[in-house]
Amino acid sequence: MTTTHHLPAGKARTDAYAVEVTPATAGWGHAGLRVLELAPGGRHVLDTGDGEWIVLPLAGACTVAVDGETFRLTGRASVFAGVTDFAYLPRDAEVSITSRDGGRFALTGARCTRRLPARHAPASSVPVELRGTGACSRQVNNFGAAGVFDCENLIAVEVITPAGNWSSFPPHKHDEHHPGEESELEEIYYFEFTAHEGTPGLGYQRVSPSGNGTGTDVLAEVRDGDVVLIPDGWHGPSMAVPGHDMYYLNVMAGPDPDRAWLIRDHPDHAWIRTTWPEQPVDPRLPLYTAPERS
Repeated sequence: MTTTHHLPAGKARTDAYAVEVTPATAGWGHAGLRVLELAPGGRHVLDTGDGEWIVLPLAGACTVAVDGETFRLTGRASVFAGVTDFAYLPRDAEVSITSRDGGRFALTGARCTRRLPARHAPASSVPVELRGTGACSRQVNNFGAAGVFDCENLIAVEVITPAGNWSSFPPHKHDEHHPGEESELEEIYYFEFTAHEGTPGLGYQRVSPSGNGTGTDVLAEVRDGDVVLIPDGWHGPSMAVPGHDMYYLNVMAGPDPDRAWLIRDHPDHAWIRTTWPEQPVDPRLPLYTAPERS
């Protein structure tokens, strides 16, 4: 199995970021992720270059200054505490991110050609979806989903899987362009877990080859701060071990002319969907909902 697609915490660290995945380091053309850690009173300046970016607080609050505007992000205590607001950054912009109390902030990105306006999205605008039932139950925060928030190429969502459940199941893929049926999208998974009495959480991620059996092949134990790169292949399940809830941030982008998330289920496992109407959604979900619009 390949190991280059599983980046344990620290493997993708750079001088500026706790995690930095670029198209160049990933070996593909479009999707990127940065995780910025700021100390109290910290400030970070970046140039968005040829990409569009969303600043998404993982823990803490921050202020984002771009194109003469200032967006104050309320943020959240952790990814398990609630939905967060976020800010969209256009390409070819200089951006300043500051945080009075410090925190951890994801920058989800994709190469693009159009320059859309910078803007702030409140937490109340984020649709919270419950997907699957029974042991396949999970929560999806569709903050940057296609059809929800306007970007040119970037698609980004958060998934929360209760302890002991399986996400990204049935395994699915989006590595070929079939109009109306399947999108061609690169994908990044970034993980965090709840601890139990000081013991860090963990989970497992599977990616198996599609097509002629060659391609990405990963079976990884994943922990806080780990990243899995998925240029192709059937991905899933994402397994949360008992006792530890699992969070992952999905970042997707690709060459297709239409910004869409169209997937094809693995033919050996697609039948599991037919069992979902017979089972209730895990009563632990939703872990939280978006606040009411003011």
